[in-house]
Amino acid sequence: MPTIHLTTFIAAAPEVVFDLSRSVDIHKKSMENHKEEAVAGTRFGLMEKEDTVTWKAKHILKTRILRVKITGMTKAEKFTDEQVEGDFKLMRHEHFFKPCENGTIMIDLFHFESPYGVIGRFFNVLFFTRYMKKLLEHRNNLIKEIAETGKWRQLLAV
Repeated sequence: MPTIHLTTFIAAAPEVVFDLSRSVDIHKKSMENHKEEAVAGTRFGLMEKEDTVTWKAKHILKTRILRVKITGMTKAEKFTDEQVEGDFKLMRHEHFFKPCENGTIMIDLFHFESPYGVIGRFFNVLFFTRYMKKLLEHRNNLIKEIAETGKWRQLLAV
């Protein structure tokens, strides 16, 4: 099973980075190029433990539906979302937030398994793992920008 491991330093408090990372609105903004929208479940605001959201977006030449659930959460430290329904055979995204001297180390562990056995594994190697990594990096860069410029105050209404 492929795992994408990303580490991002963000010059902001863990509580801010944590909230930005579980914001449905920030996720939608990071996926604007794919016309991603929340169509069911928690459609706005911050996700909490046991919440679900159903995403609709255009990825790899097709409109896709992905329903995820927040299956674990420790405020300002970590949370996990997992596919309940969608195109993956399995998808689990673990988010960790480690305080450091000048901000937060945000760690993403994105575990996934494509369907279709050997063909799916071949597709992962040739294309899909890089595609998913690029999407996650784009999302993390937006979170970093919002956190470090102070724009989070308006977005999170703090």
